[in-house]
Amino acid sequence: MRLRLTLPILLVLAFFATFQSHASDLALVGAKIYLSPSEPPIEIGTILVHSGRVLSVGPIAEIKVPRGTTVIDCKGLVVTAGFWNSHVHILLPGLLHAENLSSGQISSQLQQMLTRWGFTTVFDIASVLQNTNLIRHRIESGDVKGPRILSVGEPFWVKGGTPIYVKGFLEANHISIPEVESTAQAKERVRQQIGDGADGIKIFANSIERDEILTMPLDLAQVIVSEAHSAGKPVFAHVSNNQGIEVAIQSGVDILAHTTPSDELWSASFAQRLAAAHMALTPTLTLWDVESKKGNASPDDVEKGMSRAAQQLEAFSRAGGQVLFGTDVGYIQQFDTSEEFKWMSRAGMSFQEILASLTTNPAQRFGYSTRSGRIAKGLDADLVILSADPAQNSSAFSQVRYTIRGGQVIYAEK
Repeated sequence: MRLRLTLPILLVLAFFATFQSHASDLALVGAKIYLSPSEPPIEIGTILVHSGRVLSVGPIAEIKVPRGTTVIDCKGLVVTAGFWNSHVHILLPGLLHAENLSSGQISSQLQQMLTRWGFTTVFDIASVLQNTNLIRHRIESGDVKGPRILSVGEPFWVKGGTPIYVKGFLEANHISIPEVESTAQAKERVRQQIGDGADGIKIFANSIERDEILTMPLDLAQVIVSEAHSAGKPVFAHVSNNQGIEVAIQSGVDILAHTTPSDELWSASFAQRLAAAHMALTPTLTLWDVESKKGNASPDDVEKGMSRAAQQLEAFSRAGGQVLFGTDVGYIQQFDTSEEFKWMSRAGMSFQEILASLTTNPAQRFGYSTRSGRIAKGLDADLVILSADPAQNSSAFSQVRYTIRGGQVIYAEK
């Protein structure tokens, strides 16, 4: 008799356990949903999220929201996969010496700089690795609200090649980044940084000094790139002119960190050569506006410089080069991304190409395409909710209502 009673009870408990495991934690209801840059949007759809992943996505009539689910009404809003910023720096004073900062202080700085603009993943391409490791540990533990952070840690520059524009900052903040004096030293440091948790390596193929631009010797660059690649890590290169780009090409660098508007325009054949080398590019167009104005350039000169940078991006994009969205924020403090999107549009990039630079391109480039960059069942619930449709105006990419990482809201517009 006891066995007869126990079996039904066990079946009921099993049913509820199964139901709970498939219940959603969050539902985004009524949105226009861009699943990826290459797929047609769902005009009015629902996304269910459970345990940090997308449980289901589809037209609103086909998705039933379970009772008890937290619902975000997305009527009139647009949802895309979470954005990547592939060129940032965890170097703002509000993030340095993180061991002395409260969770609220770090979360607030990351919000102003990154999550407010839809970034759920960023690649930090110059910082103090020990400090960045501490911040990302606090994010992953749930102590701090922030994006996933990939990092190269300290960059590699040649002897005498600490850039003139960062020397004062490093000294004021008691930061020491060694200069590379030999290939043996470089090889050992690559191994050390990767062992300490670096997700990539960055070289300064050019370093701007007071009276000259130093260029890293090719043999040194080749050793650094080869050592990083042997560990399966990508290499970024800061470049200031075509000589630096040549070093990057010949050494096998993966990502150019900038365009070079102070040098020649990029011809179609030159851009095709970059694309054929399988290089990606973070354009950082806003950087040139900030730097020109810092140098008191006239409005006409600012426009000319920005147009040259946009032309280089256009040539690269037309050649089939992979563009990764990046702003150099953390070095510059212009957090608003709207100008970057405006100039990318002026460079001839379509809505789909800009969305790819924010989502699928970096996910593919950095090995995350099986979990990030698209909205699909089973992928990470890294999502951005926008107030307007960027297919109509690229500035809408900066009009972020919510940023969601792993199913958790890490930014909500007040």
